Amino acid sequence: MTHEEIIEYCLAKKGAYLDYPFDPLFPVVKVKAASQSKGRIFAQLFILRGEPKVTLNCTPASAEFYRNFYSGSVVRGWHCPPIQQPHFNTVSLDGSVPDDEIRAMIDHAYEVVVAKFPKYIQKELKEAAQYTLN
Repeated sequence: MTHEEIIEYCLAKKGAYLDYPFDPLFPVVKVKAASQSKGRIFAQLFILRGEPKVTLNCTPASAEFYRNFYSGSVVRGWHCPPIQQPHFNTVSLDGSVPDDEIRAMIDHAYEVVVAKFPKYIQKELKEAAQYTLN
């Protein structure tokens, strides 16, 4: 997947929006409900040594699974401090990880971040999703 395809996929999720908190060249995708003033990052896109990458939120168990299954292509969040490393994976976008798997990781990242919100925010996002499906 390309950065553009990842952004498009991420922005199709309820409450997702594009932001540039670190650098105008490196977008992040955040999620928030309409009632919130700021969101939480679930995908960070960047170029490292000329290669496109994405860092995604995850659970420690899923982080370990993907790092073992795609050894070398999925690594700990390269920019994360040690305390956060179990919760972020950096994925190489060189074709070594299938696009369907990257989409599954994005879905998981979104779910992990939404689960950190208070229940009323989770409900607001879920209701917004149901409203648009009908």
